[in-house]
Amino acid sequence: MSDFSYERLSELDGSFLIYEGPNSPMHVAAVEICEGGPLRGKDGAIDLERITEYVNSRLYRIPRYRQHVEPAPVDGHPIWVDDARFNVRYHIRHSRLPRPADERVLKRTCARILEQRLDLHKPLWELWVVEGLEGDRVALVSKTHHCMIDGVSGVDLMSVLMTPEPTEKIDPPPVWMPRRPPTAGEYLMAEAGRRLAAPLHAANALRRLVVDEEHARSELRERLSAAGRFVSTIFAGSTPTPINQPVGPHRRFDWLTMSLDEIDHVRERLGGTLNDVVLATTAGAMRKFLKHARQTHVEDLQFKVMAPVSLRDLSDRGQLGNRVTAWLVPLPLAEREPQKRLAQVRKTTERLKQSHEALGADSLTQVVGWLGSTPIALGARLFERSQPPFNLVVTNVPGPRQPLYLLGSQMLEAHPWVPLFGQLSVGIALFSYLRTLSWGFTADWDLVPDLHELVGAVEEAFAELKHAAEHAPEDSHEEARESAHRRSARRAAPPS
Repeated sequence: MSDFSYERLSELDGSFLIYEGPNSPMHVAAVEICEGGPLRGKDGAIDLERITEYVNSRLYRIPRYRQHVEPAPVDGHPIWVDDARFNVRYHIRHSRLPRPADERVLKRTCARILEQRLDLHKPLWELWVVEGLEGDRVALVSKTHHCMIDGVSGVDLMSVLMTPEPTEKIDPPPVWMPRRPPTAGEYLMAEAGRRLAAPLHAANALRRLVVDEEHARSELRERLSAAGRFVSTIFAGSTPTPINQPVGPHRRFDWLTMSLDEIDHVRERLGGTLNDVVLATTAGAMRKFLKHARQTHVEDLQFKVMAPVSLRDLSDRGQLGNRVTAWLVPLPLAEREPQKRLAQVRKTTERLKQSHEALGADSLTQVVGWLGSTPIALGARLFERSQPPFNLVVTNVPGPRQPLYLLGSQMLEAHPWVPLFGQLSVGIALFSYLRTLSWGFTADWDLVPDLHELVGAVEEAFAELKHAAEHAPEDSHEEARESAHRRSARRAAPPS
């Protein structure tokens, strides 16, 4: 085995470094509220040293947490290399809330922590331990650069740092010896080997084409068709709104929790998936917010949401990096009736599924990977200066249904954070844990001083859906149940 080591970033992972800027830190994050008592030492204070020792004992399972990004010695492509100066104490930090420390104070403190950029010359993560929250609770604020993880791999990462059972034992970590980065000659030789292997991969793909020619041609046609539709949607653009302005460096952060049982109740009576209910709720909330808080005529808006879609399967479990594509979903802001909004969203998402729309964005991502980082850099500049093809990012990540623990402390809640960039001054991330769905709202400090009104609008929009579900005719309940049964049957059916 050679004594040097490196790994190239994919073009998709590297794109998040390109989008990084003074006004757009590109880390994803979460605020995890845990029991405080089990994390205290004998003197009653939070035992930060013990927490640090515990996290350090788990890092051997996440090699990326002890690596940083640097340009390759020949072509300048970003690569991961071991950080010979790694010190876990740099990354684990401590803060205390000013009293009285209710959730409002916590949200403001978290926003200040999360608006700060990560040091791009060090491993790209931080974990803040924030004490002083009422009810003897502690907040863990985790920041990880988007070039390292997407939403699903972030959940895998959470399950590595935490355990499904409380534990007091801290196992000593294996000895870690950082490997050096490659020299220019070593990099050239390694890259030559990688490129020589490319024809072999192409031959394997060709062999699969010969074995199942019709299937391969069908998939190619689907991908080309979906890519064409995706490009058309991008060029069709979206209507500028007051929330689509160049963002500044400062952030607001808020969250709202909902019962998954109540969401399931709406789905059972009105039909659709959890994501359909989320998007319909978002449509109702943005209608209220733009109409009343921004005096915007919503009837003529082409308001689109970018909804990331995971491409991960079981073989990708535990792997960091980004394996996502996207849907561009128009939301029916002009529709006044909540049940009709949900029906329109269901119709749209069903069309996107049937037309395999996610394949289009994935195919374009692969093309960009072949062309290199130049198209991404051009796209980043364009995003900064003009109206984006969508108005809002709404990302929904399913989390664990069983409790997680940091040492003996149970995680009680988890609230997600999505980065802002370009002219997207609001972002919404959702995360489910146990039987609760958390809506995390990120907003530009100056452009959205009334973020609480958007949060209230989401709460009202979902309440309208619940009311519509309670008063829906009985035949619609049967139709919703049959639709859910058909979806379950399709998921259970063996692949063709």
